[in-house]
Amino acid sequence: MIKVKELMKSQVVTIGPQEAIKYAIDKMNTGRFRRIPVIEKGRLTGIITDRDIRQALNSPVIFHERVYNEYLLKEIKVESCMTPDPITISPGAEIIEAAQLMEMRKIGGLPVVENDSLIGIITLSDLMVFLIEHLKNHSH
Repeated sequence: MIKVKELMKSQVVTIGPQEAIKYAIDKMNTGRFRRIPVIEKGRLTGIITDRDIRQALNSPVIFHERVYNEYLLKEIKVESCMTPDPITISPGAEIIEAAQLMEMRKIGGLPVVENDSLIGIITLSDLMVFLIEHLKNHSH
């Protein structure tokens, strides 16, 4: 069975909890991904997704006009809208476990952690690419 470490991306873009969500958005747009692990003092402390950011900006608690959007993007910190202590998976886990966990929890990606260190990330996209290749190779 294929292991998580064989499909995960090991080059992971991260962000700090005190950084402004503007930088999270910039990193997501540049890298064309939807989630960023949050690292503090070398440890994974959270994950922030495009959905978290949309919810923070569209919060009914925040009444704003367009002129305040730039201000908000620079003032709202990652830690205020990230998911703390995200669900993780080990590199030695089978990909079926990763797929089941993502499906059950309705999440699109899992940080891969070994010995308390972030070593990669596996996403639904990674699993779909694998599935497509697997089906292509076995459809004859």
